[in-house]
Amino acid sequence: MFIRKAAIFAACLMLSGAAQAATVEVQMLNRGEAGSMVFEPGFVQVQPGDTVKFIATDKSHNAASIDGMIPEGAEAFNGRIDEEIEVTLDIPGYYGVKCTPHFAMGMVMTIAVGDADMPADFLAGRLPKNARERFEAQVADK
Repeated sequence: MFIRKAAIFAACLMLSGAAQAATVEVQMLNRGEAGSMVFEPGFVQVQPGDTVKFIATDKSHNAASIDGMIPEGAEAFNGRIDEEIEVTLDIPGYYGVKCTPHFAMGMVMTIAVGDADMPADFLAGRLPKNARERFEAQVADK
């Protein structure tokens, strides 16, 4: 009897662990693999309910959603300079993220939530040249 209850309990623990949401860490850097003023990684794929944690690795950065570059119904976010921010993303789609002070320098990243296709108009908005180029590189093979 005890062994049966222990087996059921262990199975429940394994199933509950599989259903837990993940947390993905993104560093805000002055210099990274893609050059200067970057989020690293620059592209992440997560599932609905997962959390993205932006880590203030270097000073003078923040993470903020870009107007017009988040799925309809998704909540915008805007972290403070030099502070970490955790964002739980529940709505599938593509999210454009910027560092406000370094947006014109191309400090942007892309988050894909779920299995949604990238919207045809994802890069249609008015973006600084460096930001557009970095976005294009991030989503080139998506």
